Amino acid sequence: MEIKVRQLTTCEVASDGGAISLGFEDLAGNSAAVSVSLNQVGALIMTLPGLLEAALKARYGDQSLRYAYPLASWAIEQATDTTQRIITLQTEDGFKVRFSIPKAEQSLLGEALTQPMPEMSVRPN
Repeated sequence: MEIKVRQLTTCEVASDGGAISLGFEDLAGNSAAVSVSLNQVGALIMTLPGLLEAALKARYGDQSLRYAYPLASWAIEQATDTTQRIITLQTEDGFKVRFSIPKAEQSLLGEALTQPMPEMSVRPN
């Protein structure tokens, strides 16, 4: 069954934390919700950015397009695994993403951020 969504109306976490619910209104004005188990939420989140970029490229016919979120803040913390650190990147509206970074990659990332970007690597956002 395909449902065309007019607008997202609610986003909730189940009281036991076992699922999330996305409420929406369809094109006819009917309310509905999709419940996704905690086990599947991660897979959904990992899939959406790639789909968003594919949609942009298809709509505008430009394979160089990227969807970039404006960075408002970042934080680095020690993971419980002492060979890893966690970096949190956040936008002004509260969207956050966290990555664990292995020790070997930490230095490479730091060095990459201090180097000038080659002209051909610059992408508008």
